[in-house]
Amino acid sequence: MSGIARVEVPTAFWRKRRSGAITDEDAAVLVQAFEWDWLGDAYAVVPVVDAVLTHAARLAARHPLRAYDAVRLASALAAHAADPEISTFACFDERLASAARVEGLVTLP
Repeated sequence: MSGIARVEVPTAFWRKRRSGAITDEDAAVLVQAFEWDWLGDAYAVVPVVDAVLTHAARLAARHPLRAYDAVRLASALAAHAADPEISTFACFDERLASAARVEGLVTLP
């Protein structure tokens, strides 16, 4: 998981709360659960380092990605390069999923 998930995941929960899709309480519970997992060892986190950012910039030239999405994909590809068994990429954005598939990852959902 990319280090930027530390910001992206809670942001997504609060955006859902603002849109009325979930309650304040649900958003708070989800954010707290994510933060608990983040501080524990539930996730292998790929730090956002220069090599990841350079790869993200190159991915943005090849695919129609937003900046954070390019960083997420570059992080996933760095994890895959370190451990080829890591090959599944989860996202709900079709442009990002398409780019991930072109880059050789399997996507969820």
